[in-house]
Amino acid sequence: MQRKFCGVLNVKISASIYSDKKSNNLLDTIHVLNDSHVDMIHVDCNDDLNVFADIETIQRNSQIPIDLHIITPDARRFIPALEAFDIEFVTFQYENLTDKKLDIPKEFTGQLGLAITSETSIDVFDQYAEEFDFILFMATIPGKSGGEFDKSNFRKIRAFQKKYPNKKVHVDGGVNAEVSFILRNMGVYASVSGSYLFNSSTINTALLNLKLNEIDSHFLVKDFMRGLDESPAIYEKDLELKMVLEVMNLGKLGFVMVLGENNEFNGIIGNADLRNGLLSHIDNLNDLNTTSMINRSPLKVEGNYTVHQLLRFIKKETKTIVYLPVVDDNNKAIGTLNFMDLIKGEL
Repeated sequence: MQRKFCGVLNVKISASIYSDKKSNNLLDTIHVLNDSHVDMIHVDCNDDLNVFADIETIQRNSQIPIDLHIITPDARRFIPALEAFDIEFVTFQYENLTDKKLDIPKEFTGQLGLAITSETSIDVFDQYAEEFDFILFMATIPGKSGGEFDKSNFRKIRAFQKKYPNKKVHVDGGVNAEVSFILRNMGVYASVSGSYLFNSSTINTALLNLKLNEIDSHFLVKDFMRGLDESPAIYEKDLELKMVLEVMNLGKLGFVMVLGENNEFNGIIGNADLRNGLLSHIDNLNDLNTTSMINRSPLKVEGNYTVHQLLRFIKKETKTIVYLPVVDDNNKAIGTLNFMDLIKGEL
């Protein structure tokens, strides 16, 4: 059964402090961020040790955790400063490192992250997985403000979460209200925002949009859905109870899509459909006709829907929606959406 849209997680917002072009005074920007209650202060460091003078100023005037992103060919130059400063989050840009081995001193007690660009495989995280806490997906060009989010990162985020379910995901670049909504839905831990925050009429308004609201749409459902290859699906001709249970268990979404030979969407078997089918034949499971459990007319959404259309579709429903099959214009299954990571009641 699909129920009212809900979830449990709110993405943290890391404000990119050097994106404030309205002020030439770092202290003024710090005070603005203090008043706005952002979750982190993001500091970009382009191979410049002088950044720690700014970090000292931030730490003297703010209790907000610092999120330091270091872009350098030589990480060793920064080790003494990392030993001296108590920084909560430190990320190294992978592509710029000449020596990819990072020997971080034990004296450093903050969380460590590896930043990668859209072109770099998530597999490079393997060598850091034991010591590092998170990955930072650079969805635009590192160190440049105001770029557009590269949608290829949606799939990379899902792949990383599947490979490293216990590691956090941070995202930097092109994060506006719409992208923030998608990232919340995907269970991303933190989003870096610069131009969107500081170019808004007020930072508080921008933060509200990033954390709670959705406005203009530029991405389609098919841009950020789980693809068919990532979704629990079974062909109706192969429909057997054991296979339904196996696919549902593997998919971990609480339902299975049922497809025709050419991926036509024939319906779903959800947890409730499965329970009712088993209970009605509990005395003789051999009499159970698996096809009778298929819900032939469930809620579904088109892959060409914008985020705005998706939310309008959801808000019209009186029942909670925790997942949606996604189809194309010809009613062929192309993927799934689930909403388990969204903040409860945010709609």
